[in-house]
Amino acid sequence: MRIIFSRKGFDSAAGGGPSPIVDGRPVSLPIPSGGYSRTTYGDLGLGDLASEASRGRFGSDELCHHDPMFLPEGKCLFGQCGAAQTHLDNQHVGKGDVFLFFGLFREEATGERHHRIFGYLQVEHITRLAACEEDRIAEFAAHHHPHAIGMHARNDVIYSGPGETARRATSRLRLSIDGGPPSRWTRPAWLKRGGLTYHDRADRWIRGGMLRSVARGQEFVADIGQRAAPRDWLESILTEITGRSSQ
Repeated sequence: MRIIFSRKGFDSAAGGGPSPIVDGRPVSLPIPSGGYSRTTYGDLGLGDLASEASRGRFGSDELCHHDPMFLPEGKCLFGQCGAAQTHLDNQHVGKGDVFLFFGLFREEATGERHHRIFGYLQVEHITRLAACEEDRIAEFAAHHHPHAIGMHARNDVIYSGPGETARRATSRLRLSIDGGPPSRWTRPAWLKRGGLTYHDRADRWIRGGMLRSVARGQEFVADIGQRAAPRDWLESILTEITGRSSQ
């Protein structure tokens, strides 16, 4: 089994600022569209929040890359392509693996910028758009998913399965240490050097249970196999996101 820490949403490079926490709930702002979009920030009710976070660069009328896409019935659609998708393929990401979506947020009370988990997707289906039936693409396009509207690369993929966004911005879902830079994370005890892709350098693994995350990159994969400790940790994170236990 694999856990994928998947960086998504606004940041200083994409959008211009962190996503907000509104009334205690994290609201991940989709990045601006690079093409192949039918969805504006206004369509998602995010026009004012996008304008504030981007300092007026993006507003209600601008198209956004609405991905990952969380559907009302508790399903998630997530598209990936290019080098990031090649990395997921090389790590053999497949059915049953879990994406934990994280991004840059601003604390509601203090304004502190930090990384936090805001949603998840458990992979049930992997659809390779260059090789699938047209009616399957049409199903995704009916939701206005950007990767179904137009091919982004030859290896375009849409992952789908159960998925939800976090109901509350709890401390349990915060990755960054308190008072520290967003890139310095508190890491779970089971996560050690060699266990997370793109993080092999020794200086990233800091004494005291901390990790200095890389500045660039989207998909960081931890192959946890059958180990109990990371599975228990993942279960606690999913419970924190959904507000319910699977037990």
